[in-house]
Amino acid sequence: AARRNHDKVMEADFTDALEKIVLGTERQVMMSPEDKRRTAYHEGGHAIVGMLTDGADPVRKISIIPRGQSLGVTFSAPDADRYNYSEQELRARIKVALGGRAAEEVVFGDLTTGAESDIQQLTLIARQMVGRWGMSRAIGPIAVLPVDGVGPLLPGVAETSEATQRLVDEEVRRIVETAHQEVSELLRSHRSNLDALASALLERETLDEAAAYAAAGLSRDS
Repeated sequence: AARRNHDKVMEADFTDALEKIVLGTERQVMMSPEDKRRTAYHEGGHAIVGMLTDGADPVRKISIIPRGQSLGVTFSAPDADRYNYSEQELRARIKVALGGRAAEEVVFGDLTTGAESDIQQLTLIARQMVGRWGMSRAIGPIAVLPVDGVGPLLPGVAETSEATQRLVDEEVRRIVETAHQEVSELLRSHRSNLDALASALLERETLDEAAAYAAAGLSRDS
């Protein structure tokens, strides 16, 4: 507000400050038309999966303006503060994270490095589901991964065998591969919605919640 010489703080000042903190600072990058189109489909993939997956947070904003280290961003948030996540909600977060990579596969038939942070995020969620939160039938309600910064000898984490660790890896892979297959099928069956959303992003660069759902031809109750 001070930089804009406002006499008082406006709603737009709060919104822009929140976006800067959550999404990152906008940066000037000369993107080729092909990179811009791929980014539009990547972010559109995240958004379409979020709009159509039970348990996913509503999509609040989509942008193909580079911010921080990303060429684009899809921001989702729940309607109220959340302190506990169900298994369905965690699987939904994995699917949304896979949406960008899957969209690139469906539309372009190949991959780029753009999904690096998505892959890190979804791998962490899947490993915690299996190793800390008891959401794998193969492992059961046993803590086999230490909490971040907590040594394996402290209460709550049993000493695990190499076989158990291999089983954790297998379960993580199973969860992610199942989600990837479901997301790919979802995007193929809703290709027209993805195309429409990507076109709107290429035209307007940034879409708020209402504009994003309208461009995709979907409602929040889809």
